[in-house]
Amino acid sequence: MARHIQLGAWGEEVAARHYQRNGYEILDRNWRCAAGELDLIVRKGRQIAIVEVKTRRTTNYGHPLEAVTEDKQRRIHRLAAQWRAATGTKARRFRYDVAAVVGNRVEIHPGVF
Repeated sequence: MARHIQLGAWGEEVAARHYQRNGYEILDRNWRCAAGELDLIVRKGRQIAIVEVKTRRTTNYGHPLEAVTEDKQRRIHRLAAQWRAATGTKARRFRYDVAAVVGNRVEIHPGVF
């Protein structure tokens, strides 16, 4: 497996554990459809968050949050609508988070887009 794929999988696991330690239930991981993939879908109470996980070893080439461009945000919004339709989820409170994993540090940016 390529190093960047291993790093990404490790970052997703770190982010998932962070959410779980903070009282979130993991509803889905790496949900896929023809249009793409959602990294994590988590819930705490009535709040559901679609989480884009970005992992970097360092910030030498920029912060992971910078990698979530407007195009990426639009794609995630479309994928989230497909996930809701496929699962029949009708959440009242819905948000989009970015989990930035840098080294061993996890930064959760809730509702950033």
